Amino acid sequence: MVIGLLAVPLAGAAILIPFRRPSSRQGQFLQWYGPVVSGLTLVLALVLAVLFDYGHAARTQLEVDRAWVPGLDLRFHLGVDGISLPLVVLTALLTFLCFLYLVRHKPEGGRFRALVFTLLVLEVGMIGTFLALDLLLFFVFFEIVLIPMYFVIAVWGGGERRAAAVKFILYTLLGSAVLLLGLLLIWAHTGTLDMVRLAHAHGAGMPRAVQIVAFLAVGLGLAVKAPMWPLHTWLPAAHTEAPTVGSVLLAGVLLKMGTYGFARIAVPVLPEGAAALAPWLGAFAVVGIMYGSLACLAQRDLKRMIAYSSVGHMGFVLLGLATLTPVGMNAALFGNVAHGLITGLLFFIAGAIKERYGTAEMPRLGGGMLARLPYLGSLLTFACVASLGLPGLAGFWGEMLALLGAFHPAPGLSRPLFLVFMAVGGIGTVLTAAYFLLMLSRVTHGRPEEPAPSLVIPTERDVTPYELAAWTPLIVLTVALGLWPKALLAVTDPAVQAFLGAP
Repeated sequence: MVIGLLAVPLAGAAILIPFRRPSSRQGQFLQWYGPVVSGLTLVLALVLAVLFDYGHAARTQLEVDRAWVPGLDLRFHLGVDGISLPLVVLTALLTFLCFLYLVRHKPEGGRFRALVFTLLVLEVGMIGTFLALDLLLFFVFFEIVLIPMYFVIAVWGGGERRAAAVKFILYTLLGSAVLLLGLLLIWAHTGTLDMVRLAHAHGAGMPRAVQIVAFLAVGLGLAVKAPMWPLHTWLPAAHTEAPTVGSVLLAGVLLKMGTYGFARIAVPVLPEGAAALAPWLGAFAVVGIMYGSLACLAQRDLKRMIAYSSVGHMGFVLLGLATLTPVGMNAALFGNVAHGLITGLLFFIAGAIKERYGTAEMPRLGGGMLARLPYLGSLLTFACVASLGLPGLAGFWGEMLALLGAFHPAPGLSRPLFLVFMAVGGIGTVLTAAYFLLMLSRVTHGRPEEPAPSLVIPTERDVTPYELAAWTPLIVLTVALGLWPKALLAVTDPAVQAFLGAP
């Protein structure tokens, strides 16, 4: 089953290689090829979720463990547990919805066959990262995503796409080099790359000093992808210049790979290193929350504002991880999924607005969207309200539980310090509401102004059926997880308890 999740998109990408210059008939075939292949992958992910034994969510299930490089004792080891399963399903869902959106909303730049190929290869890397149970295999999948995302930004992005793509690849490759050093340090002191064995050992065999150095190296590598302040500077440009589907997958999945690495590797494998550096992780997290919120207040471009909001939201995820408590870890995992759903929806809507108005600059949009495009304006309002953490929607639980975890951090951590982190995070939630409500007042409310001559606003195209089909699952899941958070927390909590060594 887990092999199929990688084999289907990989085979789908390989089939496209012989197509050099597609004819008109092949173009029609390619239009639906992506949704079919990614849809089959989504079906496999849903079957995986059905077959998963939720009564033993802490146990690795549906494993594949084969010799990969016997001479170095490297193994092709895949599997799922309560931590990875939600992210596997989220990745398959967002990829399918991106392909569905592309049926009628192709980005500029042409080369549609190449775009389908690139996104399928990207899906292999993303799903493989969450399935890998060998440190080196994790690193390989972690790196696979960089090249296709580079081309998504550089080929199909906006006017400054080349600079944004280069900045993205340089930052992430540098972070990956540091990450590899940390993983090799773990291997050198434990003699194994098996993530399951390492997590169960809870740092046995590694002196405290080694754990601190390894956590620092692994944490820096993961923090670039998270993104943690001040290693976030590649993100706004990448989001602003990427096409809509690139922004959705970048925010919805790629950012989660960094925080997933903290939950899967850094915290359980290096517990003494985590305890020593958790205050620093928490400090950088809350600085990111405040910085992201204040930066959002200064933005004029809608996509850039959403990108900076991700820095703040992922700061709550990192704060939850820094508490080293089951509550905080569950908050981080819940926040990962909630952010993927809500910010994916926000970037979908921002792309639709840019397509209709010809710009994403908020002053040029003119206000009055609810009067001119009522359905699109209403969906933008819903997504913003969900992102600012309104109770009853998914965004609320990750932030609230992260602050609760900071109120009672793990033994050995300074409670007064984490109470300060909690207070700063609470101020961040207020600022989050401020910048989203300010944006809505400027864009969706008021009387519609006459557009500038360069803006084309086809009022007869409010929300298309393909957009509605791509957005509805995200809306439904945002509401469902907001009203019934136990549906996700019951899956993640057993694995979190086992990883933290709780009785």
